[in-house]
Amino acid sequence: MKSMNMGAHQQLIAINDDLNQFHLTNRYVSMILGVVEGKLVNLYTGAAVPYRDDFGYLVDDAFRVQATTAGEHSEHCIEQLRQEFPEYGRGDFRGPAVTILQSNGSRITDFRYAGYRATNGKPELEGLPSTYAGESKADKSDEASGTAAIDDAAETLSIDLRDDLTGLTATLNYAIFRDEPVIARSVRLTNGGSEPVIIERLASCNLDLPDSDYTMTEFVGAWARERTPRTQPLHPGVQSVASMWGASSPYFSPNAIFARPDTNEDQGEAFGLAFVYSGNFDLHAEVDAYDTTRLQLGINPEGFSWRLAPGESFQSPEALLGYSAHGLNALSHTFHHIVLDHLTNPRWARRERPILINNWEATYFDFTEDKLLELARLAKQAGVELFVLDDGWFGRGKHARVNDRAGLGDWIVNPDRLPEGIAGIAENINAIGLKFGLWFEPEMINRASDLYEAHPDWVIATLGRDSAVYRHQYVLNFANPDVVDHIYATMHAVLSSANVAYVKWDMNRFITEAYDATRSAEHQGELFHRYILGVYALYRRLLAAFPDLLIEGCASGGSRFDMGILAYSPQIWASDDTDAVERLSIQYGTSAFFPVSAMGAHVSITPNHQTGRSESLAMRGAVAMFGTFGYEMDLTRLGEGELAEIAQQIAFFRKYAPLLHNGDLYRLRAPYDHRQAAWMTVSSDRRHAIVGDYVVLGVPNRPKSRVRLRGLDEDALYRVTSLSRLEIPDDDDDEVDSIAGATPGDAGTVRGSIPDGVAVVRSGGELMHIGIDDTNIGPDFAARIYLVDRLDEE
Repeated sequence: MKSMNMGAHQQLIAINDDLNQFHLTNRYVSMILGVVEGKLVNLYTGAAVPYRDDFGYLVDDAFRVQATTAGEHSEHCIEQLRQEFPEYGRGDFRGPAVTILQSNGSRITDFRYAGYRATNGKPELEGLPSTYAGESKADKSDEASGTAAIDDAAETLSIDLRDDLTGLTATLNYAIFRDEPVIARSVRLTNGGSEPVIIERLASCNLDLPDSDYTMTEFVGAWARERTPRTQPLHPGVQSVASMWGASSPYFSPNAIFARPDTNEDQGEAFGLAFVYSGNFDLHAEVDAYDTTRLQLGINPEGFSWRLAPGESFQSPEALLGYSAHGLNALSHTFHHIVLDHLTNPRWARRERPILINNWEATYFDFTEDKLLELARLAKQAGVELFVLDDGWFGRGKHARVNDRAGLGDWIVNPDRLPEGIAGIAENINAIGLKFGLWFEPEMINRASDLYEAHPDWVIATLGRDSAVYRHQYVLNFANPDVVDHIYATMHAVLSSANVAYVKWDMNRFITEAYDATRSAEHQGELFHRYILGVYALYRRLLAAFPDLLIEGCASGGSRFDMGILAYSPQIWASDDTDAVERLSIQYGTSAFFPVSAMGAHVSITPNHQTGRSESLAMRGAVAMFGTFGYEMDLTRLGEGELAEIAQQIAFFRKYAPLLHNGDLYRLRAPYDHRQAAWMTVSSDRRHAIVGDYVVLGVPNRPKSRVRLRGLDEDALYRVTSLSRLEIPDDDDDEVDSIAGATPGDAGTVRGSIPDGVAVVRSGGELMHIGIDDTNIGPDFAARIYLVDRLDEE
């Protein structure tokens, strides 16, 4: 047996060299791999199990009628082996993880085990976003006590599989994290042969499970109603979600949950799959005639091919496989921790971002600098920290961006609107006391632009064909390095000329007429992937030049809300739908994989511009605070009372943002029945929590209702303060951590719903098993916030 040398730390990878078996495990999950007749197979994946010398008894060697073997003397049916890298055409008739077109027209390969490497840490993926190792929780504790920390939060196993005839080597990478039940998967394909080949399919993750007793939860929707969960049992055949839009899209999210039928938020077994990628994807489950399940996640093979010349390598994007033995909330916590501690740019990881106001819904294209400064002054008085100038500041002359018909691609300020340029308005905003942010849509172009007149060939278009259009805009060919270089240079010129702290990166249409005019016919299947590589390259170059820049991702709302963008943008605009009721559903579904701090959420005007619905400022604030928090409205149209309430909301959020953004989010009540919703976030030490409890539609003569909390200490006493709006209680101390011993006169006399502004004392057990009476917290579109703080023992 061989294992990683981690000193006092628990080993994460145990290897039996004699039997070619590999056991990746931490306290939460195990994945056991073995080599059977040269093929890499999955012997077990699930809850952590102890190490043993030989797990060979887990090989499925049952005889099946009509199932082929690898040869006359083979003992195992190929179709029954739970292969890690199944291939086309060799007896496994399910979907392959890899398909390679060779020069003779054959697609048959035979990838066999050729060796392994085990390393501490986790390497980056070339040209692609990926998770990183960082420090383990134990090392952070050691660092706090003065002990030097090491980069030990993950270990990586790389297994080489070789096809001798073609000279191809597939390196399957498995990185297991020390503190989370997550294994990061990717594949690197290297052509060591003498002839080029065409990659037609390459899954980043293949997982064969021994049974099909699972449900599949997908996250589906469209513009303004993104990421709604839909759950159904697995059935024989294939069920899948995919994108062909050139982006992960609002229609199907590149994430899914596979859970046992009795699993709920609080108990049961579940796997989660998430793609660290922003382009076309395919995520599917295939159940065969013997009720075994194959899960696959990777680049969508439809419209994809990649010519791999001798000596070249192709790196697949990363897929994250998460596991929970304790329900869906625990699975979400796992992915939230991965995002916060192993994916987010370390400069912004677990760091608060400025509370912003965006001028878009206040002015749209109709603004002057005086109007913007008036809005900024009111925002500063309310406590806002960042002013964002949205679309409409660029383009000149006949190509001025005064509507959506012109200007995209010309990232040069319009002097008619901003006479002192971006530097001037940034300086004026800074003088008011606010940071300054700016909107870009780097990937897009209008035909009415200087850039299009100079370089019409830079647009993605098929020669001799008409081009589809949306919003008068077209997509630049980011597969062309010259295009990326030009956009980088123009954005760099703007950002280096002024004190810009924030960029909103938008993307409002998808790719059609996919053709790369810079490459020959044999490379046309590479366009979609090369395009997204170009997007990532621009992100990296901008962040290298401006390392403190905060970039918020946006794609016509939440059309590219994925782990790939989150590696560069620590927050993403969750949806263009800013209606608070609609946002309950959008943010609830988004929270399955993404933490509160990743969700761009603003308080907008009422009646809402997307739905026409009117909601109280309190309701809008109570929903938006379970996100990054900001404002999208014309403050100049508000009265003194509303401005005062906004100031109270901002003060409240600023105080509790570390808890909201770094605590564990528990989903308590789903909003999809259009009646009620609830969620809460709990500090890691379980001393503090904030609960959001919402009425969507009131019910006459309503039956008794209680919201049951989660994540508290059973025996501890907690002070529970009920608030109908975001306002720091008068008796609240300056620091959340200092709340102690504040006991109301007789908490037991409060009956029914806790009145606004009243505090009661309850044990954690009462709050979790009996709950808080919320029968009468309000009519339609009402919210109640509960501050839950543990009382110190006397």
